Amino acid sequence: MRYRELGRSGLRVSEIGYGAWGIGASSWVGATEDESVRALNRAVDLGVNFIDTARGYGESERIVGRVVRERAGDDILVATKVPPKNRTWPAPDGVDPDDAFPGDHIRTSLETSLGASGLDHFDVLQFHVWNDEWIGRGNWLKTVDALKQEGKIRLFGVSVNDHQPGTALALVRSGVVDSVQVIYNVFDQSPADALLPACEKHGVGVIVRVALDEGGLTGRITAGTTFPEGDWRNRYFRDDRPAQVEQRVAAIVADLGIAPDEIAENALRFVLSSPAVSTVIPGMRSVRNVERNTALSDGRTLTAGQLATLAGHRWQRDFYA
Repeated sequence: MRYRELGRSGLRVSEIGYGAWGIGASSWVGATEDESVRALNRAVDLGVNFIDTARGYGESERIVGRVVRERAGDDILVATKVPPKNRTWPAPDGVDPDDAFPGDHIRTSLETSLGASGLDHFDVLQFHVWNDEWIGRGNWLKTVDALKQEGKIRLFGVSVNDHQPGTALALVRSGVVDSVQVIYNVFDQSPADALLPACEKHGVGVIVRVALDEGGLTGRITAGTTFPEGDWRNRYFRDDRPAQVEQRVAAIVADLGIAPDEIAENALRFVLSSPAVSTVIPGMRSVRNVERNTALSDGRTLTAGQLATLAGHRWQRDFYA
């Protein structure tokens, strides 16, 4: 496993981290705790030292905390998230920061997360949405600073609104945030326009989520793909989107001259090609997925031609509307 600096924080994180949304069994159907625990332990065995969870991920914090406590000597870094008090995703303009992240709500959410996980602190506490209008307003920053002083958190970050990387640019430039978590993949390359360069300039760590487009960039989504009732992917891959994904993935495979089962590896290498990226956190609900994803942390990089080819498969953002 290779490691990268998480911005200016002084922490070194595995370039392949662990996205723990899927193991919480709240939105993804099919996870079992036994398999999730095996997958988490295998990830740590293979050098993963960064796990991302959230208060809103069902049983995820509890499961993550169980594994981290059992492996206390492995120095595993854990990030969690505070949901907005108003329960509004994404964060629209015109919302008062004290309606979304008042200090007492931040503290209560963190205490609940600590209780659920059994941990005594989190390495990164992230707001689960963000809007740059909140800079200099409300008492959220005062609370974050107090929690750092109390040793309950080490770093502060935000999870940037889906497909809206411009909504955190001012925060990155302000110097008060340690990390941002953002959607960045072959289809949605918009963070590379301004957010990633700003993070690199200002020493802000970048945690990349949805690097495989929720499975779209694995080659397993086809026109006939269906998901279990209650699985949130029924909404994400709605209407004719599976057929569109299948066609676009086939075009990438053809242009790169690779086998269909190599698309995920190339998609992850594309994300890791950015020097601004600290870690990528694919969801890994099985040992097989852990072994497949961690294996690519081998120092090999895509060629300039491969990067240019993948850059040409950028998808317009209105696809996600």
